[in-house]
Amino acid sequence: MDTTISSAGNEALEQQKTRAYAWFRQLQDELIQRLEAIEDAAGPPLFHGQAGRFEKKDWKRGDGSEDLGGGTMAVLRGRVFEKAGVHVSCVHGSFSEAFAAQIPGADKSAGQFWASGVSVIIHPRSPRIPAAHMNTRMLVTSDCWFGGGGDLTPVLDYQRRQDFPDAIDFHAAYEKACDGHAQTDYAQFKKQCDEYFHLAHRDEPRGIGGIFYDRLNSGDWAADMAFTEDVGKAFLDVYPELARRRMAESWSDAERDEQLIRRGRYVEFNLLYDRGTTFGLKTGGNIESILSSMPPVVKWP
Repeated sequence: MDTTISSAGNEALEQQKTRAYAWFRQLQDELIQRLEAIEDAAGPPLFHGQAGRFEKKDWKRGDGSEDLGGGTMAVLRGRVFEKAGVHVSCVHGSFSEAFAAQIPGADKSAGQFWASGVSVIIHPRSPRIPAAHMNTRMLVTSDCWFGGGGDLTPVLDYQRRQDFPDAIDFHAAYEKACDGHAQTDYAQFKKQCDEYFHLAHRDEPRGIGGIFYDRLNSGDWAADMAFTEDVGKAFLDVYPELARRRMAESWSDAERDEQLIRRGRYVEFNLLYDRGTTFGLKTGGNIESILSSMPPVVKWP
């Protein structure tokens, strides 16, 4: 399928960019509200101190001498969520020659690109609450496509089975999101997630998976955008429910120790394999935002 963008379609493309960016910002706002409500609902004896609040910080790409876009990072350090980040970005400019060779359509756009998306990473304080990650994005070169997904990372061994209730509910939410769209394939996206979130050097999965998709362009932009919205909505609905389900459970020092060790696997994956980390660093993104996915406390045995 020829997905090259013609000059006649530039106005429509600009409208699509505006709509996508508006959705990513809306999703950021809604998820912030859901997570802060959980912070409000928790308290002693398991959680102490004031309920956490997200702190927003705007950033600009580049040195400020030209408009290359930017974004808004929002980070919470609270009593339920030890660290949570919900970030939105909208950037444009040129890829380096070496990196452009790796991006579809960049050779036809003289390395020019536009990209917008939302990125979510959540590291709960309780080892009973699973860590989670979600991101969706739209990228434009001479081509235009969507990518993203959501995945769950329980840290305790007994929670890392596919038949554990949290895993069942998380996968069901994403299967439902995929089933509503003719151009998507849940089984394939689940398989891609399992393959992507795999630590090759340890030959082990990072978590219990979810879905992962990239370069989605069915030829119907509105349909692909609707699916991307449903990916965000699925996470918005299912993850806060899982957090509320587990936040009343007490945990032991041994479980906290296991959590910190599992977080080490998270660091290893993000630094060695994560494409989003690579993309952000290669395109002059905000370092603080890119590396905010790192857990706040971690250990290696």
